[in-house]
Amino acid sequence: MKLSGTLLPWVSVVCVALLGVGTYGALFVAPADYQQGEAARIMYVHVPAAWMSLATYVFMAVASAMALIFRHPLSDLCAKACAPIGAGFTFLALLTGSLWGGPMWGTFWEWDPRLTSHLILLFIYFGYMAIWSTIEDPTRAARVAAVLALVGSVMVPIIHYSVDWWNSLHQGPSVFREGGPSIHPDMLWPLLVMALGYHAFLIAVLMLRMRTEIIRRRVRALQLRRVGGLA
Repeated sequence: MKLSGTLLPWVSVVCVALLGVGTYGALFVAPADYQQGEAARIMYVHVPAAWMSLATYVFMAVASAMALIFRHPLSDLCAKACAPIGAGFTFLALLTGSLWGGPMWGTFWEWDPRLTSHLILLFIYFGYMAIWSTIEDPTRAARVAAVLALVGSVMVPIIHYSVDWWNSLHQGPSVFREGGPSIHPDMLWPLLVMALGYHAFLIAVLMLRMRTEIIRRRVRALQLRRVGGLA
């Protein structure tokens, strides 16, 4: 609590600064795409959101694995705190992808491998959160949720390689690819700055949610002690 209380304000400031610089670069520095025109600017929101939907899930799965192996209570708490953030990133990626696909593909939704697998990932996030909401025993909820998180992690490589494994309307990698990025530097740096801002956002909100959950558990423990004392 002491460490997160010290870091949270600084991480929040870094997050706002990075997102501000990235947004400015995306709107006023980066040129319009020669094929997609101004509509391509939505990628500065869509692409980092898609990256973060996977990165957050990996973080959640690792925390779940550590919880099952080492039984550390903060691991379960961290995984639980990750889920709504990851679900938000996934929903944002799907929403902006649909808005982008409308003018580019002529349809707002297509059962494309990348889109479909990302939709399944969103449902896994929802299922994970539903477990914590419906199972009253925190210990049992943590175990069941951790197992789901580990089983669902198979979706991460499927999403990542979907454009290579199947015929897809979605374009292939253009940043992290062999031979280096294929994006013009004036378009690349705002994209990377936005991605760093999203990472800072994840860290800030994760710390805030973990602090809130710790306080909630402390209050619940005090209430149980009080009820036990009265009994």
